[in-house]
Amino acid sequence: MVSSSWNPFIFSYFFGILILSIPCFSEKAPYSTFTRDATSAPKVISFDYIIIGGGTCGCALAATLSQSFNVLLLERGGLPYGNPNITNINGFSSNLANTSPSSPSQLFISTDGVFNHRARVLGGGSAINAGFFTRASAEYVRKVGWNEKVVNDSYEWVEKKVAFEPQVKQWQSAVKSGLLEVGVKPDNGFTYEHLYGTKVGGSIFDSQGHRHTAADLLEYADPTKISLLLYATVEQIIFKPAVGGRKPRANGVRFQDSKGNSHLAYLKEGPMNEVLLSAGALGSPQMLMLSGIGPAEQLKAHGISVLLDQPMVGLGMSDNPMNAVIIPSPKPVEVSLIQVVGITEFESYIEASSGPLELDWLRTMVNDFARIANQSLDPSVINPRFLNSPIQAGVILEKLAGPFSTGFLQLSSKDPNDNPLVTFNYFKDPRDLQRCVQGMRTIAEVIESTSLFDFKYPFTTAQALFDTMLTFPLNLRPRHLSASVSLEQFCIDTVVTIWHYHGGCQVGKVVDRDYKVLGVDGLRVIDGSTFIDSPGTNPQATVMMLGRYMGLKILRERLVGARS
Repeated sequence: MVSSSWNPFIFSYFFGILILSIPCFSEKAPYSTFTRDATSAPKVISFDYIIIGGGTCGCALAATLSQSFNVLLLERGGLPYGNPNITNINGFSSNLANTSPSSPSQLFISTDGVFNHRARVLGGGSAINAGFFTRASAEYVRKVGWNEKVVNDSYEWVEKKVAFEPQVKQWQSAVKSGLLEVGVKPDNGFTYEHLYGTKVGGSIFDSQGHRHTAADLLEYADPTKISLLLYATVEQIIFKPAVGGRKPRANGVRFQDSKGNSHLAYLKEGPMNEVLLSAGALGSPQMLMLSGIGPAEQLKAHGISVLLDQPMVGLGMSDNPMNAVIIPSPKPVEVSLIQVVGITEFESYIEASSGPLELDWLRTMVNDFARIANQSLDPSVINPRFLNSPIQAGVILEKLAGPFSTGFLQLSSKDPNDNPLVTFNYFKDPRDLQRCVQGMRTIAEVIESTSLFDFKYPFTTAQALFDTMLTFPLNLRPRHLSASVSLEQFCIDTVVTIWHYHGGCQVGKVVDRDYKVLGVDGLRVIDGSTFIDSPGTNPQATVMMLGRYMGLKILRERLVGARS
């Protein structure tokens, strides 16, 4: 959250110089001149800025700061390029099903019993998600306090590299028509903007079905001023102790390479050099705690020296609930992820996807997930009528805005490779449950609309499809017989994630409006962990924008400071 009082003349001059200078030293992916495995890094290195996390925000942030300063970008995973499960739209499900230690998608299961994933690859969530690209609403931008002009410029900077207008084919067109038919109006056509009604949003998949990720934004970087280390797991942020009434100051990081060797990266001398934490909604609060900033009693329980007792770290964790319905189709449907969205007045977002659905694969995947969670799963839980895979099917889902319900994150160990323990408290706030019910009723109306008639088997009803969803092992939550007659219970029993979790380092609680960590110097958190609410129907565009926006803000601060 940044003040909107930027001097337009200084910013325009500064921004123009940056844009004009980019073509002089850009490099195309996969960035051979500045990327290397962390095993080849010296034991001790120093930079003006150290960025922890080469994810959706970190790549944009690093590319921007490298225009003027030496930047170290530390990523715990590898490159997204060359992996067909990342680069091709058909690999989306296989990527999420990969539970190996080297998978770019790291499984975690919240204490709520919901399967979830966190990215372990350059590009972060943009390398493993469903690809929908849409901006936050103008109201959201004003509420947060961002400068609207700079926000728009930053969105456009991102969009030039990674956003495309999708080719809307038969299933997505039918869902769009169905949404309009049941009153989710007006028809807003194709737009990146967040507008009530039905629209076609952008996608990070191009017309050939190839994914473009936040890693592509590093093409904007100055290859002479950036170093990207892969398979570099940060263990701890290093601080200079508080002396003479001053706050502790971040001075560097300790990280480990894939062979277990430790390295130290320090900030060069300079009062404005900083460590920038962009490890995501799980990784950022986890890293603060591992570095001694968090609830004192929890840190002591893990044998961590307390630098700053900050009980707000890890609080405010939210995951936007998703509930979905699979609609077997008597006719072929295209392979599509999210393209069409109905943005309702009651703040539920109706979206769709389609393609051949292999339910044998679904059962195998969930059994694997259940094994990792040390829970048993009844192998007969899937209705055998749906085991003739693959079947042609469409999916209609709803995601809640907000949400109102919040939870918390706690450390599970001192190992940064281990997932922290996360509780999201889905539907704890009754307002979320009411929105879900309204959303599912809207989905039922779309299913029964004339627009979807050709994509349903004869005599198929929305209620029958809802009942079928209760037979799928979507999560590890208990099932209730009442879910077949109560939409409230259906929402609770069949909730899954849409991977839009956020919070844990929220503005006003853990960081200030410039994303500086309260109580220490030289450290900011810049990513989705700072959000109170998830922006728009999908946050990835805004998270990338935030990296660019804050990079420009920091560079401007340096420019003004140099003139003072």
